[in-house]
Amino acid sequence: MSGPIVVGIDGTDRAWTALTWAVDDAARRGRPLRIVHVREPWQPERPLAGTRLTLSERCEALLSDAVERVRAIAPEVETTAVLITGAVVERLRTEGADADSLVLGSRGRGAIAGLMLGSTGFALAGHVRCPAVIVHEPPGPERGEVVVGYDGSADADAAMAYALEQANARRARVRVVYGRQVSVLAPHPVGYGPLPGAGFGQELEAAMEPWREMYPDVPIEDSFVDRHPVPALVRASSDADLAVVGSRGLSRLTATVLGTVSHGVLQRAHCPVAVVRAP
Repeated sequence: MSGPIVVGIDGTDRAWTALTWAVDDAARRGRPLRIVHVREPWQPERPLAGTRLTLSERCEALLSDAVERVRAIAPEVETTAVLITGAVVERLRTEGADADSLVLGSRGRGAIAGLMLGSTGFALAGHVRCPAVIVHEPPGPERGEVVVGYDGSADADAAMAYALEQANARRARVRVVYGRQVSVLAPHPVGYGPLPGAGFGQELEAAMEPWREMYPDVPIEDSFVDRHPVPALVRASSDADLAVVGSRGLSRLTATVLGTVSHGVLQRAHCPVAVVRAP
């Protein structure tokens, strides 16, 4: 994508964490940054108590604070800040239509903010055309690794492309994880062909060859684990700077836009998670 990195802020600590991640990414990949705050139209302009500032003044102050934070971290990043009125999810979804990526904190001020991932993140991950990056915690020391889930689907290919772009900018390696758990309800008589999943390691290796040619300077390590993809990716995320998953995979159980694997990784990962849809 050639558009800006869009980050949604609402004044919470998690939003500032997301802003820091977005600034670093914009500086690293040479992208402009667009800071967005959505003002919901049913909020009163004049508060009942607690502050003399109007809602408009508080929104403008929030955006000004955000721009100052960007200048302190990376003054070279081209930055714009906009105040938009409307429903938060719908407005951010529109912002993501032409964006390089959409970055959000993992919690907001919604009624279900007690969840690891807030309602806004759930509503947008997998539903926007660009990669949606959900940031849980402040960035820690760099690990030099981007982990990506891969199963050969179109969304997995899109996730792979984004993971490699990120790794190339970070000068990091990519760890490709394919996790597939063979059902114990499907017996396999001895002597009747290979075991389910046998030989997939070679297939995965072959599937990675075009990506290695496209990004010769990025080390790619692939691994096939005989377990469910979610715990495999969550475990790998503990040593990664970023986890990347496709919105949906090849499983026929995936009937929603946000699949079971991406949903599980979003909830449990130890690092920021990018959910990517195929064009």
